[in-house]
Amino acid sequence: MKKFRTIASVLGAAALLAGCAAPSGEQAGEDSNVLTYLEPQFFRTLYPPAAGFYPNGGVVNQLTDRLLYQDPETLELSPWIATEMPEVNKDATEYTFNIRTDVTYSDGTPLTAENVVRNFDLYGLGDKSRTLTSSEQIANYDHGEVVDEDTVKFYFSEPSPGFLQATSSYNAGLLADSSLELDDEGFGPGNAKKVIGSGPFVVDSEKIGTDLVLKTREDYDWAPPAVEHQGRADIDGVHYILAAEESVRTGAIVSGQADIARQISAPQEGLLENKGVQIISHGTNSINNQLGFRFNHPFLQDKRVREAIIHGIDREEILRVLFSESYPLAQSSVAQTGLGFKDQSAAYTFDPEESKRLLDEAGWKPGPDGIRVKDGKRLVLRSNTALPQPRSKEVMTMVQDQLGALGIAIEINPGDQATQNADAKSIDKVQLYHIMVGRADYDVIASMYSVNNRDALLNQDKEGNPLDAKLEELLGKVTSSPKSEDRKKAVEEVQDYLTEQAYVIPFFEEPQVYAVAPEVHGFSPESVARPWFYEVSLEQEDK
Repeated sequence: MKKFRTIASVLGAAALLAGCAAPSGEQAGEDSNVLTYLEPQFFRTLYPPAAGFYPNGGVVNQLTDRLLYQDPETLELSPWIATEMPEVNKDATEYTFNIRTDVTYSDGTPLTAENVVRNFDLYGLGDKSRTLTSSEQIANYDHGEVVDEDTVKFYFSEPSPGFLQATSSYNAGLLADSSLELDDEGFGPGNAKKVIGSGPFVVDSEKIGTDLVLKTREDYDWAPPAVEHQGRADIDGVHYILAAEESVRTGAIVSGQADIARQISAPQEGLLENKGVQIISHGTNSINNQLGFRFNHPFLQDKRVREAIIHGIDREEILRVLFSESYPLAQSSVAQTGLGFKDQSAAYTFDPEESKRLLDEAGWKPGPDGIRVKDGKRLVLRSNTALPQPRSKEVMTMVQDQLGALGIAIEINPGDQATQNADAKSIDKVQLYHIMVGRADYDVIASMYSVNNRDALLNQDKEGNPLDAKLEELLGKVTSSPKSEDRKKAVEEVQDYLTEQAYVIPFFEEPQVYAVAPEVHGFSPESVARPWFYEVSLEQEDK
């Protein structure tokens, strides 16, 4: 029988594999069919609209159900808590859902029409008094309405065609009324048991920042009709353990002390497969891993400099040295599997001689130390370190070397996640922004670049007005066009414009890569590659 693994037993086994002494006196706990899952970083909030960070979404995804379900491969939407696909008016400003009336939350309270409206009123509008943000996926939300016992209707001030997909995301995971009363701190570490969903798992215990245990809900019986498994989950729960070091995660998987580990680097993939470990890679179907150029910085206002950077980076060499086949070379800012993809690969060729020509033409001449100089200023740019993205520091180190050979100095911003997040908001501290966004919808391109969302390119002046109004106009067409074919065309136009203006250089289509023990069956990440454990089963072994 599989054993419930303690933190000490997992880390101790990994330490033995690394040639270290294991802690003494720790033994596995009681017999259990609990899946042990290793995370390189731990959750920071379980507030659904803020669950985009993988450790956040990796928990919220297990606790909550959604109105609709999105197939992780086809991206097709189908009913879940909704009994059928909703009625949508012609301009996508009104959505009417019929919902199930037999669903309950894990605290025993019913999932009602009133409760569903409360969820979306919070997610669509946010609550500044509680420091709760609105969801970037829900645009132009006005209010919800209870039509009758099993019918809800949502109204929008302007077309909101992305709302259907938004209702399928863990960012719109439905919560019990008690959880909807929490403030930002209430959704944070130490309060996980207060986050009550109707999903197949329930928070059982928590050690802040290191350990979280979910138990399986015995009476769960409202899974999406589109999935094969129905009823109670096969496993008895999920044990999340913080294992920041990759050697600890891989060692625990190989030794049989853990079942699944997230964020496996490319060099480890083949080594683990040779030891019988499954490698499951799933793309994020969205905005590719890339560098965005803060074009209003004095050194980047000249398009020729931006083009020189693009042609001075050998993306294929970066992938060959640092990554595996799990990381396809990007052909555009949008992934090939993403909605609205249009091939832009001709713009991203490696041509260092062209880079030199463009820099010379722009007036940047090699200085005494090789770094280019213009008007007495050295061409020095700074990038962030995107800690959630795979091998960001190594990627930027290779970019640093490649551009350095052309006379462009790159400084890599140091610091932890909080420092990176803060510095990324300043054009004086970060000019080359290493970023990606995972979400399987047309609107995600606006989430990435719009001044109303993440504003990756810092496209606004001190008053908040767009510096490049055309880019913002194109992004607005994506989020406001009611028809799918018009949204697709708008996404294509944004990609064309980003290429024309040399605003980005995409590196690769970013996946999430998991190491999965041989006894794990049925594990398949959701559409944006967050883990979903509902369909997992563990082959029982006598120990």
